[in-house]
Amino acid sequence: MQDRPNRDLSKSNAQFRRAVKRLPLGVSSTFRYWGDDRTVYVHHGKGGRTWDIDGNGYVDYRLGYGPAILGYADDRVDAAARKGMEVGGVFALSTEKELIVADRIAKMVPAAELVRFSNSGTEAVMAALRLARAFTGREEYLLVEGGYHGLFDAAMWMADMEGWTPGSNADPDVVPYGKGIPPTVKKLAHLVPMNDMQRLEDTFRKHGDRLAAMLIEPIQGNCCAIMARVEYVRLARELCDRYGVMLIIDEVKTGFRVGKGGIQGILGVKPDITTFAKAVANGYPIALVAGREDVMRTFRYGGASHGGTYTAHSVSLAAAEECLRILDETPALETLANHGTQLMAGISAILNARGIVHSYSGHPSMFGLFFDAAPPDNYRAWKASDYSFYDRMAHYLHDLGIIVEPDSREPWFMCEAHGLDATCLTDTLAAVERAVDLTLEDLAAEAAE
Repeated sequence: MQDRPNRDLSKSNAQFRRAVKRLPLGVSSTFRYWGDDRTVYVHHGKGGRTWDIDGNGYVDYRLGYGPAILGYADDRVDAAARKGMEVGGVFALSTEKELIVADRIAKMVPAAELVRFSNSGTEAVMAALRLARAFTGREEYLLVEGGYHGLFDAAMWMADMEGWTPGSNADPDVVPYGKGIPPTVKKLAHLVPMNDMQRLEDTFRKHGDRLAAMLIEPIQGNCCAIMARVEYVRLARELCDRYGVMLIIDEVKTGFRVGKGGIQGILGVKPDITTFAKAVANGYPIALVAGREDVMRTFRYGGASHGGTYTAHSVSLAAAEECLRILDETPALETLANHGTQLMAGISAILNARGIVHSYSGHPSMFGLFFDAAPPDNYRAWKASDYSFYDRMAHYLHDLGIIVEPDSREPWFMCEAHGLDATCLTDTLAAVERAVDLTLEDLAAEAAE
């Protein structure tokens, strides 16, 4: 029996006890709360690593859910951001930098004929759906089960997998993510399973003439990086054309990460509207809505409303200009994807040596790990899978200095700095091997009871 890792979180625990008196759950986002005694408070990050206020260092595969695509505190991007500070911040007026960044985006993504900037992924998708409604004159919309499109009422509807029986003929109920979402909004939202061609056709046949948009993440950023099949996305494109529906490809997580042209470039599908956010500026707050010129010009007086005081902030624009230049003109994307490939191979060697069946989904730059022979291709299949091994292993990984999302639905994210620092790979694989063995010991002990 191995000794259990003993990570000191005394300062984080003390900070939690102070913070919870002023901040709900002691944090500024519910997803940052990992329990009263395991919630981590960060001191700083650099490259592919993070350090907490207790001095524990971690190889970080959350990367803030993906934004730090080059690594934390990247010297090149931060130097550009400091120059952006000299511009003055926000003016409620435009600067020349907006066009420079928009031109770079249009060069990298053919579908981005026109661009509008926002501050977050949620804001960008909210604006994209409003734009689709304004352009089509329709209100209803189609979501894919397991997709995540931000924290606004219209997008916060999900298939209730907790109350659903796998293998039943009934569909899961459609429920809100939480309280405070008006039930009246539900009548506008329709959900379909990922990769079910027949259900997609049937849904369009029944509702297509009332749909303003179909929203899809071809790699589901909050559901294990489950990936849409090429033929599914191409069918979606065809059906949207047939019924006059706007195809919105949400690339908030995949954009400028899986490739210069995003997942749409890999699939060869051109959306009417697309959204980007996480990787645009290496962690500085910026997002964008882009798409067909005739659709985008609906953003006008008398058309779809769009704006925001902090939109196109001088610091974020400067950071975006440099980050996108690096992603476009250097091997950064190849470097981080290579790290992901090596990491998956190393994890597989550890699991294979122990006879543990497993598989991966997504892309080397953001992948999901499953303990099954093949990854699920939709949210319902994920719910029917056994993810208990992963959840327990992730618990040990934290104690061993590796940060991954404790919920198996979140992919592992790579950054360029991971690939430039060989110790990130060796440290991670050493921790994975020990975490796997600890998990196996736990399961054996439980089975013996």
